[in-house]
Amino acid sequence: MKINSIEIENFRNIEKLNLSFDNVNIIYGENAQGKTNLIEAIYLFTGSKSFRGVKDKELIKFEEPFARLKINFENKVREQKAEIFIENKRTASLNGVKKKSAAQLGEELKAVIFSPVHLSMVKDGPSERRKFIDNALCQLKSNYRNVLKEYNRALAQRNMLLKDIAKNNSLSDMLYIWDRNLAASGAKIIFQRNKYIEVLLPYAKEIFNGLSNGREEIDLILNGAFEYKDLSVSDIEKNLMLAFEKNRSNDFMNRITTAGPHRDDMDILINGKSARTYGSQGQQRSCVLALKLAEASLLKEMTQDEPLALLDDVMSELDISRQDYILNHIKDWQVFITCCDANTVLRLKDGKTFHIANGDLI
Repeated sequence: MKINSIEIENFRNIEKLNLSFDNVNIIYGENAQGKTNLIEAIYLFTGSKSFRGVKDKELIKFEEPFARLKINFENKVREQKAEIFIENKRTASLNGVKKKSAAQLGEELKAVIFSPVHLSMVKDGPSERRKFIDNALCQLKSNYRNVLKEYNRALAQRNMLLKDIAKNNSLSDMLYIWDRNLAASGAKIIFQRNKYIEVLLPYAKEIFNGLSNGREEIDLILNGAFEYKDLSVSDIEKNLMLAFEKNRSNDFMNRITTAGPHRDDMDILINGKSARTYGSQGQQRSCVLALKLAEASLLKEMTQDEPLALLDDVMSELDISRQDYILNHIKDWQVFITCCDANTVLRLKDGKTFHIANGDLI
């Protein structure tokens, strides 16, 4: 998979930018000049929302009515063209044909992103770890995004009903309907998350072992309302119904749904201990790098095509041996690396460089 060129108009602080790319692309410059904006523009073509957690309208350059992104790329299918137009929301087209949603571009283009914001996957609460699994599954399973939407709609309806029940207890008989809807879609989510962790773990172990020079071992465990291991989708669905029944009094009291995949967490362990609680900053960074590189390796194996590797402000904080180890894992992929000093990466491998200042090439 490779992006040959990109055209950017009115995106973030970038007014107009046309770039052609090589296999290794190093984007350098001072902070807050637009390096990450370029990475972000590329990432949107995977069909995902911004990895910086902003709304679509915030991606448009200040005082401009719209933003437009165009790429020429090639994957295992053929050379293709894609366009994203952002006004109130994102719309997208592929080879001149409008897509039903921008998310459908993810069927053609895959990427793995590492940014300092992803350190929150270890440091912060469970929502960031759930997001990591869900984003990866959205790239691997075409229907997973729809199941997530279905679950979140049912969850919002159930929570709304719980608030109404606090005012009118006779409505409690309706709760069973939403329990069934939640259990049906929630079971599919839990099953896919658990399977993903199982297949991801061997890759993560190998990479973390290399990053730590064999001194430490990483482990991943999906935790929820009950033990998920070796359960089928139907088993999970039955257990979710029991969990909803068991937590009903808590739900009435808190007026929210207190059990289900929206409350699950993935424990990240180093030598059997919580990386969040006991891991040093270096260990936590190594965990995220291992998970991201494992995600990329798994994408490559399952799609038979190399995903793009987007590394935002990562290499400058690693020693040369760790930089070299990371690049050895993506040496056959197209990679985009942002840094303040191009020499920190160029000494490892030649590449095309782009000096960005105030949203423009200099």
